[in-house]
Amino acid sequence: MCAARTSRTTSRKASGQTLAAKADRHRLYENSVQDADAELDFVEREFRQLRGRNARYLREDFCGTASVATAWVRRHRQNRAVGVDLDPEVLAWGRTQHVNALPRGERGRVTLLNENVLQAVTPPQDVILAMNFSYWIFKTRDALRDYFKATLAALGEDGVFLLDCFGGYDAFRVLKERRELKGFTYVWDQASYNPVTGDLRCHIHYEFPDRSLLRKAFTYDWRLWTLPEIREVLAEAGFARTVVYWQGWDDEADEGDGDYQPVESADADAGWIAYLAALR
Repeated sequence: MCAARTSRTTSRKASGQTLAAKADRHRLYENSVQDADAELDFVEREFRQLRGRNARYLREDFCGTASVATAWVRRHRQNRAVGVDLDPEVLAWGRTQHVNALPRGERGRVTLLNENVLQAVTPPQDVILAMNFSYWIFKTRDALRDYFKATLAALGEDGVFLLDCFGGYDAFRVLKERRELKGFTYVWDQASYNPVTGDLRCHIHYEFPDRSLLRKAFTYDWRLWTLPEIREVLAEAGFARTVVYWQGWDDEADEGDGDYQPVESADADAGWIAYLAALR
């Protein structure tokens, strides 16, 4: 019996049929990193709070699979979305899995652009999103300022730029964090940090119950920007003000509660995630 089980396992691995080999990395990412509905709940609420009306035009920069853009058009018949990303492969996946799955009337309200966010030309937007720390690919102050200027130019008169940031003293460390999810384990790997340049290299790996591993499903070559730096560069780019939103804490669950509120100061936590709203 043991020999038979070993044989089947060996055969499965030899034929490439491990869970890792069969996994879809984009689906894994959406299931482990993104929560489009929670993100858009925050977007709708805060835009209404800041501008006194409902947002209808949304652009998702570095959109990847465009799960947020497609979720946006499902929310209201007047909502329109643009997704911008340089990677044609991930855009094709998003078009197949998300855009084409929408009813015909909703499908026509999503536009995916395989373009550079610095050069994309789109109608004036109510909201532009740069989430999952994607804008950290800009490693110099000048490059980051250029992106923020391009974003400002793409917003409507009362548009809002929303982005996120992470930090805390663990952000500067080499470390691995594991999180058990349904059917797999998500591994966040801060592989290297250079304190001289601020360069941060991170990977996402996935582990599976059959002990197979999808290594470096995603790799990020970033600069670790701090909140004060980001706010300063936003001001230099021409934004009138910024608001920082800090996540509350659930003592019983011993984790963030997902409720982000405006703050002027915060605790020096080991690890935190915050949103920023930049206003014209």
